[in-house]
Amino acid sequence: MSCAKPHILIIEPFYGGSHKQLISALIEGLNHGDSEIYSLPAKKWHWRARTSALHFAQLIPRDHAFRVLFASSVLSLAELIGLRPDLAACRKIVYFHENQLIYPVREVKQRDCQYGFNEILSCLAADMVLFNSQFNCNSFLDNVQPFLNMQPDFKIKHIREQIEKKCQVLYFPVNFERFPNRRVCAMGETAEDLDEKCIHLIWPHRWEHDKNPKLLVDTLCELHERQVDFKVTICGESYQEIPEEFEHIQEKLGSKLVNFGHLEREEYLKTLLTGDIVISTADHEFFGVAMLEATFCGCYPIAPNKLVYPEIYPKENLYNTSNALTKKLYNFCRMPRVFRKQRDQFFENFNFDRFSAKELVPKYLDIFNKHIADEQS
Repeated sequence: MSCAKPHILIIEPFYGGSHKQLISALIEGLNHGDSEIYSLPAKKWHWRARTSALHFAQLIPRDHAFRVLFASSVLSLAELIGLRPDLAACRKIVYFHENQLIYPVREVKQRDCQYGFNEILSCLAADMVLFNSQFNCNSFLDNVQPFLNMQPDFKIKHIREQIEKKCQVLYFPVNFERFPNRRVCAMGETAEDLDEKCIHLIWPHRWEHDKNPKLLVDTLCELHERQVDFKVTICGESYQEIPEEFEHIQEKLGSKLVNFGHLEREEYLKTLLTGDIVISTADHEFFGVAMLEATFCGCYPIAPNKLVYPEIYPKENLYNTSNALTKKLYNFCRMPRVFRKQRDQFFENFNFDRFSAKELVPKYLDIFNKHIADEQS
């Protein structure tokens, strides 16, 4: 039986993309009336990180029955609790989709250290800190002290130890049930038909510098110059202007570029179902929802041998250098029959369950409910 007032407070200052997907998955698993969500649209990230604590402090009612507070690391939790000490009694859980301590910037002087410092303070104010991958957790903890050491006149020490005991890894729950499940033969085609088709490459990432569009363009142009048969879809979200690396790609690739730009969901799913390989060229990735979604739809993943990817994919799917990426794709495009046999072997062994919402959401809810049960007992 639900309480008269919700007892789980969910705060998301950047309510879009994977942040929104996570909350939607959690809400689906909760009873109606158990939770209340306070959010802001997913834009102007820097201002959300700077000012959302003050915004929510004014918005959240003071007459409440909240026992659990769940928020992403975009929120400055320490500021919120300072402004709203009545929320301090809640079980405070911070979820890290990414961390700012290792976010790549083009120049060191561009780094605004306040974002990383706010994340450290949020961890200190929290009762539990959840990360969406072991890589995210390790990279954050390993960089707490180096980050604090940037301060020139004195050093703050022993902070990692205070945070580490609160940390836990809980993978992002991908709702695979929302995606079609295709394996090798699809849409009435025979294996012989597919063997003769050229390889369809897909790059489904945000159009920003941390996803390394330059490596993608250089690789595709090299394949084009080597005159192998392939087609490519470059989709994903573009929040600002088109990256300069993409400016002349349509001219360079011609008819090989079959999709260029954001695709609406129905068209995106159709594209994934026709895809053969999903590629990451990222310099910055803490989980990679789009890669897993495309993989579930039947695309063979190829990703860098760094970041979160070795935690998710077998070593056969990873590359160490740009030359290795080009070579791998060249061989697959030149011998599609060999590629499709390798793809079959991959899907025979890959386990999606450890990333599925069906398996993971109950673990999140157990964390919420355990604290509520402890209070009621």
